[in-house]
Amino acid sequence: MPWLSTLIAVPVVGAVGVSLVKSDKLAKQLALVVSLVVLALTAVMAFRFDPALGASKETRFQFAEVYDWIPAFGVHYGVGVDGIALVLIALSVILVPIVILASWHDADGTGAAAPPKRSVKTYFALLLVLEAMMIGVFAATDVFLFYVFFEAMLIPMYFMIGSYGGAQRSYAAVKFLLYSLFGGLLMLVAVIALYVIAEKGTFMFPELIGVIQDPTTQKWLFLGFFIAFAVKAPLWPFHTWLPDAAAQAPAGAAVLLVGVLDKVGTYGMLRFCLELFPDAAKFFTPLVITLSVIGIIYGAIVAIGQTDMKRLIAYTSISHFGFIALGVFAMTTNAGAGATLYMVNHGFSTGALFLITGFLIYRRGSSQIADYGGVQKVAPLLAGTFLIAGLSGLSLPGLSTFVSEFMVLLGSYERYIVPTIIATTGVILASVYILWMYQRTMNGPTAEKVKGLPDLDARERWVVGPLIVMIIALGFFPKPALDMINPAVDHTLSNVHISNLHITPAVAEKKGAGQ
Repeated sequence: MPWLSTLIAVPVVGAVGVSLVKSDKLAKQLALVVSLVVLALTAVMAFRFDPALGASKETRFQFAEVYDWIPAFGVHYGVGVDGIALVLIALSVILVPIVILASWHDADGTGAAAPPKRSVKTYFALLLVLEAMMIGVFAATDVFLFYVFFEAMLIPMYFMIGSYGGAQRSYAAVKFLLYSLFGGLLMLVAVIALYVIAEKGTFMFPELIGVIQDPTTQKWLFLGFFIAFAVKAPLWPFHTWLPDAAAQAPAGAAVLLVGVLDKVGTYGMLRFCLELFPDAAKFFTPLVITLSVIGIIYGAIVAIGQTDMKRLIAYTSISHFGFIALGVFAMTTNAGAGATLYMVNHGFSTGALFLITGFLIYRRGSSQIADYGGVQKVAPLLAGTFLIAGLSGLSLPGLSTFVSEFMVLLGSYERYIVPTIIATTGVILASVYILWMYQRTMNGPTAEKVKGLPDLDARERWVVGPLIVMIIALGFFPKPALDMINPAVDHTLSNVHISNLHITPAVAEKKGAGQ
């Protein structure tokens, strides 16, 4: 069975169906059913995945499909997954049905802070199209196909922000699009140059590993890919589009933007920057480590000073992405596995924060922290889930992000002692911005307009409940995820470290066979 093609096709077909149905209610229900079908198919595929095969070049990408697309230029429809890609696809397909359920009223003009009514069918069709693009970008094993999905993701997100967002939605959507297009164009130049210089007649990623040997060429190509990924991530100082986009996007769209789309940047660094250009990656590592540490501290300090809850969460993500980039470029197994797990855990914890904040804004009509106070007295369940999600954001032991953050710091300390020590101050600052936000919104005297605020209803409990379960489960038992991630990270880093001797993986295999 072509598992990955099916996972990409089902949401696209579902989006067409959603756009054709007659009633808005049926459109919502159909979108939810389609997303649950995709989740079920992904679960079956994940059970069939064998992590042990990830250590071999021949079996590294499982469920692989390769078809000629543009034969004249060596472009293929090539998809396949290793452990890294699989856990990120799993993150995507878990979040989409949760976001659909959370976004039940995002487009119908109801709610204290809702924009004017827009097409409900279009909104949910866009969510399904975005799901297909997210699966495709993580599954692509052809570099050109990856670029296509990388850029195609912008379209549905642009319309979700620009048409269904807050008061400054047009500005935020255009800024998001321009920044992303700038990074994408740089990557397109690098992709074409890689194809021409490699002289392999193909864009297939496994065939391009170890091909570019010239150090200067590697550096230029690395920069083309890295800047695009740094903008997408977002890594400081390429981050300035994120607070506006996340603050103006509907809560559900913000979850997918920060929880999944931004992970494409750090995934691209791990997948393409390290393996295609290992010598350049080592050359630029001190710079990237420096930017990562600055981002950790900068994001945390700026988050402390925010008065808007959604912007505060966005700045916390900039800090967290600094940890992920630090783990990627530390180039140790612990740090790399921790960075990959961090991508997953951050998606759940930040997704929960954005959705619960969205429920607050829907009720009160404001995202300003000063407009709240004493919420836990009138909506204890809402306040309790907000606290758990917040504690996950500050990496409290027993919750999911603690495991990944500890692994990143442990692995980074093996090679970069001083930057890692500085980065740990971000953990302290995280406790400040999370607990202070909770204190100002949930504790203290109950604000006048907060009195009578309803607690989470049944639909909202189904939205938040799975995220809280995942946060706790991965905090106590991350082994299933790490069992998938570790062989893939080991294989990735083995390709990087082979380059120390300027031996390509192909040459190394021949030598091993000769011995």
